[in-house]
Amino acid sequence: MAQPTVASHQLDPNQWISKYSDYLFNYAIVRVNNHDLAKDLVQETFFAGLKSAKNFEGKSTERTWLISILKRKIIDYYRKINSKKGQAEVRMNFYEDGDNEGNWIEERVPQTWENEAEKRIESRELHNQIDDCIDFLPEKYAMVFRMKTIQEFDTEDICKELDITPSNLWVIIHRARTQLRKCLEENWFNN
Repeated sequence: MAQPTVASHQLDPNQWISKYSDYLFNYAIVRVNNHDLAKDLVQETFFAGLKSAKNFEGKSTERTWLISILKRKIIDYYRKINSKKGQAEVRMNFYEDGDNEGNWIEERVPQTWENEAEKRIESRELHNQIDDCIDFLPEKYAMVFRMKTIQEFDTEDICKELDITPSNLWVIIHRARTQLRKCLEENWFNN
């Protein structure tokens, strides 16, 4: 019995923006870490999808097909910026005197140091909040959580040390994570 032609071979470009733009943007932003570039790549993906719609065979979903186009766009972007053949290296002065005197190749100059400092501060603040939340756990929960997730002890070693079963350990870990999530939601994410 022959398989009937299914409408899955049909693309609906009129629905792409409403159905897939957010998903594609989130996919791109994680890989390029630039808001405007991610938006441009999604637009290029839609444009390329329109141009190659006749090649869509329906072997995947519309979204999967668009993701594969976006992946190629991201790869092309990185190839382009990494293959600036024939360009002279532009050197920039970094320090002009003392032991630190020297130049940077322009494309390797550190970017947005302020942003990095902010990220480190925020990361330290989050780390401190996590420590505070762990301190609010019942003593046994805190001990098991630290041993397993922070100190990375083996399950077997923790069970021997604390005289508990592996299933008991995982119950404690689960309860500790639940309480930590609640504490972080109340004290970090909602501030």
